[in-house]
Amino acid sequence: MNEHDERGTTMTGVDPSRLDDQQLMKELETIHRTRHDTLLYGSNDALRAHNERMAQLEGEYLRRNPRRLVSAGRTREGARERGCGDAATPDAPGN
Repeated sequence: MNEHDERGTTMTGVDPSRLDDQQLMKELETIHRTRHDTLLYGSNDALRAHNERMAQLEGEYLRRNPRRLVSAGRTREGARERGCGDAATPDAPGN
């Protein structure tokens, strides 16, 4: 196969490591925005390609931001605490 023969390959975009931070964020925003439609209406090949590209982009983001801010509410412990507080709502009978 020569360098221009792309049979059997999938176009997945620019290697995420070659994107600057702004370009990477734009790619992530776009792929997350299109995720739902791809899941509902895309072919199996489209969904597979979407999964692969999303994993590449998210992996690069995590590689660059190993100490990113993690919201306490997005952890298991935070979810458990949130779950306990949700049972007592102001409009629930008995409150």
